Amino acid sequence: MARLHFIILIFSSIFAISSSSIRPPHPFDALTRTELKLVRNVIKKTYPVGPKYNFTFQYVGLNEPDKSLVLSWHSSPDLNVKPPPRQAFVIVRDNGKTREIVVDFSSRVIISDKIHVGKGNPTLTIDEQEAATALVHKFKPFRDSIRRRGLKLSEVVVTSSTMGWFGETKTKRLIKTIPFYLNGSVNTYLRPIEGMTIIVNLDKMMVTKFKDRFTSPLPKANGTEFRFSKLKPPFGPALQNAVLFQPSGPGFKIEGHIVRWANWEFHLSFDVRAGIVISLASIFDMDVNKYRQVLYKGHLSEMFIPYMDPTDDWYFITYLDCGDFGCGQCAVSLEPYTDCPAGAVFMDGIFAGQDGTPAKIPNAICIFEKYAGDIMWRHTEAEIPNLEITEVRPDVSLVARIVTTVGNYDYIVDYEFKPSGSIKMGVGLTGVLEIKPVEYIHTSEIKKGEDIHGTIVADNTVGVNHDHFVIFRLDLDIDGSDNSFVRNELVTKRAPESVNTPRRSYWTSRPKTAKTEAEARVKLGLKAEELVVVNPNRKTKHGNEVGYRLLHGSAAGPLLAQDDYPQIRAAFTNYNVWITPYNRSEVWAGGLYADRSQGDDTLAVWSERNRKIENKDLVMWYTIGFHHVPSQEDYPTMPTLSGGFELRPTNFFERNPVLKTKPVKLTTARKCIPKDD
Repeated sequence: MARLHFIILIFSSIFAISSSSIRPPHPFDALTRTELKLVRNVIKKTYPVGPKYNFTFQYVGLNEPDKSLVLSWHSSPDLNVKPPPRQAFVIVRDNGKTREIVVDFSSRVIISDKIHVGKGNPTLTIDEQEAATALVHKFKPFRDSIRRRGLKLSEVVVTSSTMGWFGETKTKRLIKTIPFYLNGSVNTYLRPIEGMTIIVNLDKMMVTKFKDRFTSPLPKANGTEFRFSKLKPPFGPALQNAVLFQPSGPGFKIEGHIVRWANWEFHLSFDVRAGIVISLASIFDMDVNKYRQVLYKGHLSEMFIPYMDPTDDWYFITYLDCGDFGCGQCAVSLEPYTDCPAGAVFMDGIFAGQDGTPAKIPNAICIFEKYAGDIMWRHTEAEIPNLEITEVRPDVSLVARIVTTVGNYDYIVDYEFKPSGSIKMGVGLTGVLEIKPVEYIHTSEIKKGEDIHGTIVADNTVGVNHDHFVIFRLDLDIDGSDNSFVRNELVTKRAPESVNTPRRSYWTSRPKTAKTEAEARVKLGLKAEELVVVNPNRKTKHGNEVGYRLLHGSAAGPLLAQDDYPQIRAAFTNYNVWITPYNRSEVWAGGLYADRSQGDDTLAVWSERNRKIENKDLVMWYTIGFHHVPSQEDYPTMPTLSGGFELRPTNFFERNPVLKTKPVKLTTARKCIPKDD
């Protein structure tokens, strides 16, 4: 039977990618291999570096330059103007203490060095997690317990988990390790060996607590396979083949880390904690013949994933994924044609390993044009006698994507730019459920009054209830840095008696500009309102303040008690939207030191200062929330569950900015009919 291959001819502009930008280095370029080596060498002159000296690198990233210097450099027409000083911010563990170091690249010296005296610990490294799990494998009491359970040591996999905080005055740098059993399955997380408490001290690298309660059955390996090559027929209906073909190459250009596409220009980089970082995003306005500012810097700030089982094996699972494990550090190499479509361009993620030497995640980021059959705008005019007019423009957008696999979950994080001026942030959840073994295979077996804290998704297997809260930090500069936040409430009004109308009601808008942080905290869904960031100093020719409005997705807020310890640490989820004045040090919503933090350095705490925000340099924080009650369809792997939001221009342009967009040329290839044998 012949197969129809769809070929979409999208853009004819020539694609170019080079390793140098016009004015290198860009202030927001991620640290290079050479720079990471230099950081290590500079620090090595002062400290003995390496695990054997108890001196390890926990985070190495760009020390963000002063914003005024960046904007001054960015707006200068002089190509010879030097960019702001380039520096690295380094967090290390030094003999049980956390040290913050700033290294200057031009002078090649340490310009700041101080001990962190607050609460919480830095992000875990991959190396120390692997060392801890290897230690457990060799720990005799653990090995003896595995044998007593009748299991094979060679089939046991041990993973690491942060411990959270539950009211302790002082906390050590500890992690819990959790064992799983393969023996016929490669779906690690679906066969937990429950009833064990195994705690490892990371500074001493030793097991400090071990207990085995020998509870719960082991879930079966049957039905856990997810590899297509290992699955047996029958299979579902085949999808028609589809090919994205762009004869002149993709319609975007990349110079260094500057991406130019359609009417957009922005900087794209990689951070070991945040993943993708979008900076200096501007859109070209044909009416004024220049690029206009929209987003100074935007990125993932934190992810909070609390599980809803308070029992001994589960209560501590309340992850702050970006702060605990590093959402960039956990990024995976993207597969061409599956993770990203044909025509995608890939970027590596470069970061410092535990000993300070550079490490690489190949193809950590992809950039591609997306055409999914959507319509950018259309209209049919059928009222004119003897004439019917139809104009349609297909919607094409540009996507920057990263996938971070933090344990059992794979998070697909997309930044999507549209010619209309919109920026969409999307998060897709897929991967594998976190499950617990039970004695039940049917709901009728559950004892009266017992809460299994989830759903039976397979024999002896419960998918545990949990939440996902994903918060973005968005430093918006709408046509300039001084902006305001307007809550435009939509209110019902009674039709006035003085007006001769049969209507009894209508709604109108009642805008209110938030003057302080408290006035800008929003729980979505409580009332009808539009949320807009405006530049009160810029107006259209009709007198409207230029702005961008927030088109939010479905609203989900925390259901934990406010005095519960995980919620204290993650109080940034108490509101869906926060507005704060720009502060270079306020970057991570759960605090700079998230592991075992106590909630004293979070977005919620910063906002308590109730600073003035009218006509100021503003930062918007937006949380995408999911309450996840697992279902059988989520087992053994979970179809992607998506959420997101959109920043859309509102009175930013004088008219529809894509009115004059040229129609995309679409065509299909001839049918390929195989010859008869």
